[in-house]
Amino acid sequence: MLTGITRHNRIHLIGVGGSGMIGIARILLKQGFDVSGSDLNDSDELQILKSLGLRLQNNHSPNLIKDAELIIVSSAISANNLELIYANKNKIIVIPRSEMLSSLMKPFRSIAVAGSHGKTTTTSLIANIFNEADLSPTYVIGGKILSDDQSADLGKGEYMIVEADESDGSFLSLNPEIIVITNIDNDHLGFL
Repeated sequence: MLTGITRHNRIHLIGVGGSGMIGIARILLKQGFDVSGSDLNDSDELQILKSLGLRLQNNHSPNLIKDAELIIVSSAISANNLELIYANKNKIIVIPRSEMLSSLMKPFRSIAVAGSHGKTTTTSLIANIFNEADLSPTYVIGGKILSDDQSADLGKGEYMIVEADESDGSFLSLNPEIIVITNIDNDHLGFL
């Protein structure tokens, strides 16, 4: 976990409804953190997170982050986001989604799935295999795993399986024990 961050700290996710953020919010909530989030859209998965304790606002306003001690920001959020501006002005720690995912992976034997195509399917299949083998993995996937109908879960086992996003180069901040590369294509090369 990040140095100095405890379960007494409040964590806020800007863009919590994004496919890469919902899973992180779910893991943090299941680990006992006080979590809030903002997103312009609502979804069934966000409603499930609310039932787990997520405080959700369906706009981007600094009101919900005034007592936050850590902000996790989606790569889809622009630099002129009101919450992000407030956080930077008030010296609240702001980290990208990939850094939080990397931090969550540290205590586990981790497997990251990367590639131009098929990441969600492959990550879901691996998580399902581990579940069927009673290994109780923790997983964070960009889509829902078919057997559980959710994109993330905090397991009891020693493994964490994640879908690694290559679109902006953020997968380079992950340090998995095992890397699965589904394929390589002339795609998402702008970050180089």
